[in-house]
Amino acid sequence: MSKKLYVGNLPFTMDDEGLKTLFTNGGWDTDEVVVISDRDTGRSRGFGFVTLVNDDDASEAIAQLNESDIDGRSIVVNEARERQDRGR
Repeated sequence: MSKKLYVGNLPFTMDDEGLKTLFTNGGWDTDEVVVISDRDTGRSRGFGFVTLVNDDDASEAIAQLNESDIDGRSIVVNEARERQDRGR
């Protein structure tokens, strides 16, 4: 079963391919990788989501990558939560 992770405080230069490389270099199989970008400017918003194929890989990736340094930024990696309704 797959597990979706939130990855935050990314460098603004990080794109989908860079985020995928970060996880595949750790030996984890990714199913989907996306860095969220601003719809008006196209610039990264500094966070993204990675879906890993294996639940055990997700736990390991969180343990190894959370608070690690990427281009001078301490990234946040944790299990993604469902988006909450903001009452629009």
